[in-house]
Amino acid sequence: MLKITLPSIELFDEKTETFSTSPGVTLQLEHSLISLSKWEAKFCKAFLTKGEKTRQETIEYVKAMTLTQNVPDIVYLGITQEILSSIFEYIESPQTATHLYKDKNSPGNRETITSELIYYWMIALQIPFECQKWHLNRLLTLIEVVSKKNNPSGKKISKGEIRARNRALNEQRRAELGTRG
Repeated sequence: MLKITLPSIELFDEKTETFSTSPGVTLQLEHSLISLSKWEAKFCKAFLTKGEKTRQETIEYVKAMTLTQNVPDIVYLGITQEILSSIFEYIESPQTATHLYKDKNSPGNRETITSELIYYWMIALQIPFECQKWHLNRLLTLIEVVSKKNNPSGKKISKGEIRARNRALNEQRRAELGTRG
């Protein structure tokens, strides 16, 4: 869960020619299958695509992520680019200690992932529905783990491939941490 604080903002109503102030508020957000479903129901398109989202679509996703009750829409006008950056950082975080190896040589799945497809995977893999409230990346990792454990490929990885993978991981971690070893 992510907590963000939106500052109070002053607004001008052109019709009445008066100023009003929206109160600052702390929001609790959760990037989950539930929020994904709400957003896709509103826009009737897949959220988990590489295409850019408009500012309005992005704000609507923040609204769908909001767990805080009775938040007036006007409050969301206080979302700055800095706040959006912290929200995107939270959305992209894995939220799990499990790191799965992605084979760059495998073709991968080109299927568009929607909330209904994720619900299907949960049903097919007998993952309980309370997991729909988890951080979405954690849920997707669980789906992948259960799927791999249920259908092992039987493909053995050579010691050379393991060493190469570990070498690449070590180089990546050294670069991230700014160390030499």
